[in-house]
Amino acid sequence: MACDNDPMPQSYEYDVLIIGSGAAGLTVALNLPEHLNICVVSKADISSGATLWAQGGIAAVLDDQDSTENHVQDTLAAGGGLCNEEAVRFTVENSKESIEWLIGTGVDFTRDTDAQFHLTREGGHSHRRIIHAADATGHAVSTTLTAQAQARSNIELRSGRVAVDLITNRKLALPGNRCVGAYILNLEDNHVELFRARFTVIATGGASKAYRYTTNPDGASGDGIAMAWRAGCRVANMEFNQFHPTCLYHPHAKSFLITEAVRGEGGLLKLPDGSRFMDRFDKRGELAPRDIVARAIDHEMKRLGADHLYLDISHKPADFIRHHFPTIYEKCLEFGIDITREPIPVVPAAHYTCGGIVSDERARTDINQLYVVGEAGFTGLHGANRMASNSLLECLVYGRAAAADITRREADIPPPPDAPAWDESQVRDSDEDVVISHNWDELRHFMWDYVGIVRTTKRLQRAKHRVDLLSAEISEFYSNYRVTNDLLELRNLVTVSDLIICSALQRKESRGLHYTLDYPGLLHEARDTVLIPTTYRTPSP
Repeated sequence: MACDNDPMPQSYEYDVLIIGSGAAGLTVALNLPEHLNICVVSKADISSGATLWAQGGIAAVLDDQDSTENHVQDTLAAGGGLCNEEAVRFTVENSKESIEWLIGTGVDFTRDTDAQFHLTREGGHSHRRIIHAADATGHAVSTTLTAQAQARSNIELRSGRVAVDLITNRKLALPGNRCVGAYILNLEDNHVELFRARFTVIATGGASKAYRYTTNPDGASGDGIAMAWRAGCRVANMEFNQFHPTCLYHPHAKSFLITEAVRGEGGLLKLPDGSRFMDRFDKRGELAPRDIVARAIDHEMKRLGADHLYLDISHKPADFIRHHFPTIYEKCLEFGIDITREPIPVVPAAHYTCGGIVSDERARTDINQLYVVGEAGFTGLHGANRMASNSLLECLVYGRAAAADITRREADIPPPPDAPAWDESQVRDSDEDVVISHNWDELRHFMWDYVGIVRTTKRLQRAKHRVDLLSAEISEFYSNYRVTNDLLELRNLVTVSDLIICSALQRKESRGLHYTLDYPGLLHEARDTVLIPTTYRTPSP
């Protein structure tokens, strides 16, 4: 029970509440007018999300030899017939302007000796169009945007806070279909605070932490997707989980990503005996899209019974390697691997959630005044397989689009209604946290084994049975104990895992990132998998 001396939970009101502090969330904040009162909340440090770890770069048409049409066609080809062409064109057509805005904020991209921006090429791209800051683009973007946000007097950055659930008119028994804020757990005192806002933006990233091996930071637990689903938003294409082909294989590396750009600059994938194998799977070899490369590595590992394979760029000059990939060079050296002299041990790992909360070109969701930007959203850009370096671009383009839409509408949207404080009077502190850690491990293991790179209907049905049992256990636990970060993340991971499994069971074909041995061919018509919650209401225009 709650103690008499428990502090009263805090209550806040803003014009715009942004949940998530990566490139998506900060792009929205920095493109809003300065008379708006904005709050950006994040689980850990403001710059602790997936953006910080992005290595490769941002795809954009910046070279005279390239064209918008080339970028569009490359994206459509990588997307396995499921991309929304309007969304692709909207994104690509706004790519140059978005990059120019980012440069204007102070991001220091790598330049050639002639002072022109150095552009690299990655899998699926027909031209060099990846602008980057060495091999730590995400770090440059994250730290620059964070500094810009810290300098704005109208933007509050609140770290150490985890969103619990969205607050909607329906939850308040009020008419209409509107989001009016969120309940958010303060990790410092472990009390849930009330954040009311005229507009709410979900920018919480993906759900790759549902898998045992992932390149994502610990916070990638699908929080925004799960909250939006519970609130009544449609979710689409959750079966398309991108597995990055090359994660550093080392017991102490904690899933360190080896960027696609290594292969773009000539890196070769090799078996333990030193022989290449990608040409047997795709004529593009190492530059094939990620889904093909990941399946090829998975196939060879299973065929050989190997724990990992190798990525070798040691045939390139040492100075070239150290200049282009300083972060990777230093990190591998920490583990006794000199990539200028020897190959890098690699293994595939869950990397990117291509599906998410259904949204439009303005980043609007099914609930009024609720937006989604970045990996948590489903815009139609990625289709059945995200093309390399289109993700940060999506954050920029749709973040700016969301800010523009909020700016157009803000004068017409009234303040949020009153909402009750979070009620902790009927719950107690848990003395069985081992249940959470055990269920967390079980979930991530069976998702990796049954809902991974290669699937079957039987494996998916087994996973569905297990996730239903976990869901019931977590629901009971959630009802009786105070919420904690671990409990909230597990609750959300169980929800998004269920969405992934249900989506995968509905797709009776192999397309893009979804590959099933039971349906290896393509259906004649490409369709999105759209899941509709029982709380769904038709959105207003």
